[in-house]
Amino acid sequence: MTDTREAMMVARTSDGRLVRRPLSPHLQIYRPQITSALSIFHRVTGVALSVGTLLLVWWLVAAADGAPAYDAVQGFIASPIGLLLLFGWTAALFYHFFAGLRHLAWDVGRGFEKAEYHASGIAVLIATGACTLLTWFVGLLLRA
Repeated sequence: MTDTREAMMVARTSDGRLVRRPLSPHLQIYRPQITSALSIFHRVTGVALSVGTLLLVWWLVAAADGAPAYDAVQGFIASPIGLLLLFGWTAALFYHFFAGLRHLAWDVGRGFEKAEYHASGIAVLIATGACTLLTWFVGLLLRA
């Protein structure tokens, strides 16, 4: 009787021959590529946006609850931790947006050549950085 791992490595071809399937590459030998890193980051930013939206909900509920609750939330948001969370949420929002546009291009069959997906990945990162910094520059300029 063979062990489970050994049994899972054996398969049959379409003509019925037994073949040994290769093991999937493991993290020790796998070299991250821009597409895989950006794909994982797209998922992470989706979760971060969901969690960050709770901050927005807290702010809206506090605004509806009255001045004392609103002042407490505003105090937290204006703190260094609150500003850092807002900055991260802004960056996640822009990243998720631009990566989503990249995925839409893929959905219509564009951008699958190696040079194209590298260029679009770099473009997503540059657009994210530029829009995040521009948003915060304008926001802080208008605040002053």
